[in-house]
Amino acid sequence: MAPEITLPATTGKPFALSALRGKVVVLEFGYTQCPSVCPVSLASLTQARALLGPAANDVQVVFVTVDPERDTVPHLRDYLAQFDRSFVGIGGSRAQIDGLLRAYGISATKRPVAGSNSEYFMDHSSYLYFIDRRGMLRALMPFGRPAADIAHDLDILLKR
Repeated sequence: MAPEITLPATTGKPFALSALRGKVVVLEFGYTQCPSVCPVSLASLTQARALLGPAANDVQVVFVTVDPERDTVPHLRDYLAQFDRSFVGIGGSRAQIDGLLRAYGISATKRPVAGSNSEYFMDHSSYLYFIDRRGMLRALMPFGRPAADIAHDLDILLKR
């Protein structure tokens, strides 16, 4: 089973990964200030959902922040709406997010911006996690794969 997630979500309701049984879930871990990786992955997920057509209704994208200090739930909601309003964002306290990162084997490290006392980037693992309809973690996809590859793998999971 994929590790459970029970944290605040952009839906305004309590989120539980287990409540999504029956859907295929794609988890992405990232942050809204990410200059390149996260927006590219989210755009690719948007394109992959379009390629799936009506079957995309059985796919849920969940974006988990690695930077809860800056990524409040309302901020995540506004950010994700730029890609697809169906995407769900997950926030929480630093301790809650750190526990979730450990559960999924994600590394995330603050890297200060040169010359600034407060600005930073987050270096983090960049994988998409594919969870099947029964809640089983089935595949990892590294950053940079095209939308067609994402749609292909989702299609396989949707047919199981």
